[in-house]
Amino acid sequence: MEEEIVLFRWFSTLNAEPLAVATTSTYVQPNPTMSPSCSWTCWSDRFRLLGLASLLALVCIPSGTAAGMPFETKPEFIQTCRFDQQNFVDCSTASVQGLFDKLVTGIEGLEHVGTIDPMKISKIRILQGDGPVSVNASLSKVVVTGFASTKVVRNVVSSKDYGWETHIRLPKMRLEGNYHMQGRILVIPLNGHGKCWFEPSGMDIIMRTATELYQRDGHVFYNVTATKVDYTISGLRLHMGNLFEGVKVLEDSTNQYLNDNWRPVSEALKPIIAKTIEDILLAIMQNIFNQIPADYFVEDLPRAGP
Repeated sequence: MEEEIVLFRWFSTLNAEPLAVATTSTYVQPNPTMSPSCSWTCWSDRFRLLGLASLLALVCIPSGTAAGMPFETKPEFIQTCRFDQQNFVDCSTASVQGLFDKLVTGIEGLEHVGTIDPMKISKIRILQGDGPVSVNASLSKVVVTGFASTKVVRNVVSSKDYGWETHIRLPKMRLEGNYHMQGRILVIPLNGHGKCWFEPSGMDIIMRTATELYQRDGHVFYNVTATKVDYTISGLRLHMGNLFEGVKVLEDSTNQYLNDNWRPVSEALKPIIAKTIEDILLAIMQNIFNQIPADYFVEDLPRAGP
């Protein structure tokens, strides 16, 4: 399914503005508080960021649907666990893995989510105004692949505050599309438009999620309120065509430099990338857990009243 989405991301002191997302509109705020609509706010700086941001971009789901009725019966792909069982962490890890696997093919009842591999994105726009990264850029006709290989290494749900910590591993992701950008990363000027691709590899993500419980329609649901992300990657390859308006020698040397020195550039971009991933995952989880009851995943979550 191709998502007709325009993404907007504003950083630092820049003001947020309305943005059009397919059949709905969302407001992307310049702080971690997210709208329940799909406000993922992607990218942030192109190449590396682009790779990682998309990593999540790929999974972000444009919501635009109201609360809706929950699934009347538990889907077969969800493995239900209990806090009091001996292998709760293993069970919970398998349950989340089942959810990721099903997102690859699509979940009946969550058609607006679509599939995550491949993910097609109409347009991504990014404006970053200060610091080591300063860029005005956009991507269009974006295709992201690789998320079918997502591995959930470990998922731990707290029996005290009911938040969870999830370790995710992604062997390789590839993003392809058309770019248009003007700006710099560190001391590297980047100016051009054309075809591009980015391939981050060996990505390990740790996601910590805060949530509150509430009851609706006889079930317990998660109200996902915040995420915090840390990550590492083991490599990055990229290419941007037609840099510097087709001056081939500058284009080749710049692409070579970025590939040879991806690690320090990546470190400069890491705060922006992490924040982007947090926003994307928050939007995804708010969409999913607004529809699928939490007690399908953890049976003995507490209920209010009798």
